[in-house]
Amino acid sequence: MQSSNGRAGGSGGGLESADDHRQGHGPAFVEASRGVRYEDPWYESFASGWAESGGPVASESGGPGASVSGVPVARGRREDGAVAAAQVYLEVQRSAAFQEVRSRYRRFVIPAVAGFFLWYVGYVVTATTAPGFMARPVVGAVNVALIAGLGQFLSTFLLTWAYSRHARLRRDRAALELRWDTQELTREARGGAV
Repeated sequence: MQSSNGRAGGSGGGLESADDHRQGHGPAFVEASRGVRYEDPWYESFASGWAESGGPVASESGGPGASVSGVPVARGRREDGAVAAAQVYLEVQRSAAFQEVRSRYRRFVIPAVAGFFLWYVGYVVTATTAPGFMARPVVGAVNVALIAGLGQFLSTFLLTWAYSRHARLRRDRAALELRWDTQELTREARGGAV
């Protein structure tokens, strides 16, 4: 099959090699495709001291298995900034303001989860051990089991509402201030660059 540029095309049964597609584009295309640099820090790293050639990386003294030297300066600065930023997060975690936010969270969540869990387990245990009680009619065809089952859904929505209200009134403002302070301290620790 002949393509519009005069080159013979493949049979359509699979992918041609990349060199087939580079034909007709000239050396600039090949050089441009080889000159692309990735920002991935692992792109040029070798795993476990092995180079592309399949053998161990030789150090300056010629010994196999030595580490690759010459870490770029920019990468070293980024790692220093990351270490400083990690230190900021540890300091914030130890701060009294952070501990207060976590304490407010725990004071609500632990009793709420315990209460909801007991309510759910009580419903399941009662349904399995006392089917006569759960089958007792309340109004017409509506029995205790139906009301308790709908109560599970209602309590879920009420718990969600109570949690969001508690978070909005007691934690969100303090957590937002902590987040803002943490971002400012992190930016300063990294030298002003984000």
